[in-house]
Amino acid sequence: MSSSPTESRDPESFVRALARGLSVIEALGRSPGRHTMAEVAAQADLNRATARRILMTLVELGYCQNDGRYFRLTPRALGLGISYLSALPFWGYAQQVLEELRTEIGESCAMAVLDGTEIVYLLRLPARRILAAPLAVGSRLPARVVSLGRVLLAALPPAALDDYFRQIELTSLTPRTIVDPDALRRELQAVSERGYAWVDGELDPAICGIAVPVRDGQGAVVAAISVNAIAGSIDEEGARQRFLVPLRRAAAEISSRSGL
Repeated sequence: MSSSPTESRDPESFVRALARGLSVIEALGRSPGRHTMAEVAAQADLNRATARRILMTLVELGYCQNDGRYFRLTPRALGLGISYLSALPFWGYAQQVLEELRTEIGESCAMAVLDGTEIVYLLRLPARRILAAPLAVGSRLPARVVSLGRVLLAALPPAALDDYFRQIELTSLTPRTIVDPDALRRELQAVSERGYAWVDGELDPAICGIAVPVRDGQGAVVAAISVNAIAGSIDEEGARQRFLVPLRRAAAEISSRSGL
């Protein structure tokens, strides 16, 4: 077995057992939602003895259950994610604001933050008319191909953005996906200058979206919110005219209500 990434950490400041426990929880959270000890060990890059100790500890603490062969997370594990959401000063107000926005414009609305090279959904409120997608709170998508991600990437400091480009592989997901790094950099600069991102069919040819940043009191971008529609039903100019003002108003309201 190759050495785990935890092996190279500073032993004075890094709690290896905690890192391994979290890796097991992440493994248990992957589809199909139940896993054998061997499967968990493989996914968490641990030997079976270590995986077994961690799994039995999680069972004892009530975060995991075991039926003899399979392990699965319990509802108690949901509290780990809810703790993050509850700690966000804007999350409690954002759902109400986005629900009002969806009612006003009749399209799907969402909020996300950046985590590495991906966005993580904090809220997603689909409209009935949009194509169904298996996305919920905690779902992840490549940041580069969705409007939410473009807004968040455009707000990164230059060094962080350079690091992002070193980590990603610009593969094509649809015929419209930007795969040239210089073109993507130019697009992110344009997003920064105009204050919104428009993406049409780069992740899914059936979906387009427009997004704006949510800022704190110092002007730093802490999240992004978006409106999504069926591709072909509206173009960038139409989306800008129809959605941009209410979208920016919603972003400002989220910031002001939560005291950012």
